[in-house]
Amino acid sequence: MMHAMDSLLPGFIKAAGQNEEYEKPDIRERQNYQRMKKMLTDLEEIKKLDIRSMLFEELEAWVKDIGQPAFRAKQIFEWVHKKGVADADAMTNVPKNLQEEIKKQGMYGVEEITRYVSKQDGTNKFLFRLSDGNVLESVFMRYKHGNSVCISSQVGCRMGCRFCASTIGGLVRNLEASEMLDQVYAMERILGERVSNIVVMGTGEPLDNYDNLIRFIHLINDERGKNISQRNITVSSCGLVPQIKKLAEEGLAITFALSLHSPTDEDRRKLLPIANKYSVSELMEVCRYYFEKTGRRVTFEYSLVKDENDTPEHARKLAELLKDMHGHVNLIPVNPIKERNYCRSLSDSVEKFKYILEKNQINVTIRRSMGRDIDAACGQLRRNYEETKDTF
Repeated sequence: MMHAMDSLLPGFIKAAGQNEEYEKPDIRERQNYQRMKKMLTDLEEIKKLDIRSMLFEELEAWVKDIGQPAFRAKQIFEWVHKKGVADADAMTNVPKNLQEEIKKQGMYGVEEITRYVSKQDGTNKFLFRLSDGNVLESVFMRYKHGNSVCISSQVGCRMGCRFCASTIGGLVRNLEASEMLDQVYAMERILGERVSNIVVMGTGEPLDNYDNLIRFIHLINDERGKNISQRNITVSSCGLVPQIKKLAEEGLAITFALSLHSPTDEDRRKLLPIANKYSVSELMEVCRYYFEKTGRRVTFEYSLVKDENDTPEHARKLAELLKDMHGHVNLIPVNPIKERNYCRSLSDSVEKFKYILEKNQINVTIRRSMGRDIDAACGQLRRNYEETKDTF
């Protein structure tokens, strides 16, 4: 089928060709031609996306391209992103022929394999299957201020952080924006509760999947969909300096969290291989830049590992490092994993660490441990599944 844009382009090509051959090109005509050419190029890129990954404007272009009226885009967008439906057949006000087009284009998502519920605090940890058979995990946590979810951004991870189960086995692939979104939508569907806060802090390094992350943020924040405030979204990174700088320039109001874990390069290299590429001083410089560009203070995550980075000396060095950073420290007693020898810091050590930071006017909190009885550490459930999948 020839679409309207396809029929217009040859005319522009001919006109441009004639102008180039016989006379000085008309500037307006050339601009129109370039604009039309770009629209067709963009449309080809849009066609590579599944329905759930399309921004509203892209969905509008796709709908028009297949010969449907523009208002259908709003209907589809609301079904997918406001109501969180996972099946085109559920879109009752969308005609059958358009439902079939949606199915052909695809709508990637997740399917629940199993779920564990903590007896300690009611935390739900989900194991989801993707359309290609890969699995990922997500966590649903209830707080007084609302429901928070922790979602994954990749299948596996290539960052190699020593105390993290997510990175064992390396990176399999990036998640599409739709697969990130449907973790949120699926948990809402299954539990019948609204999510108000999102942390992109599960399996994977979010900034290593940069474009899909940004697409996810815009979609989950869209007022025609879930309309979750950017201020209620936290993105965590182990410290990819160029991407952090790029993130600062996006004009977003999200919270950025840096996985710091040590105040010195020497100790940080023992825990995070990325520290061999980017120094602590480079991280502080880009975090200052982030604050200057966004006005949003940075959260510094600090996983406390017994006898590795939890001494009073570490606390004093951290306080000195962060004294002018306009940031907040989130202390995280590490969840042990069987593949590593790292141990959780003792409660007394955690409290003493916090006291030293507070004494030096550093804003600090201790993260409340959630779901410790259900393998709540990043990557643990997926790792256990891969080892024992025949029993699931």
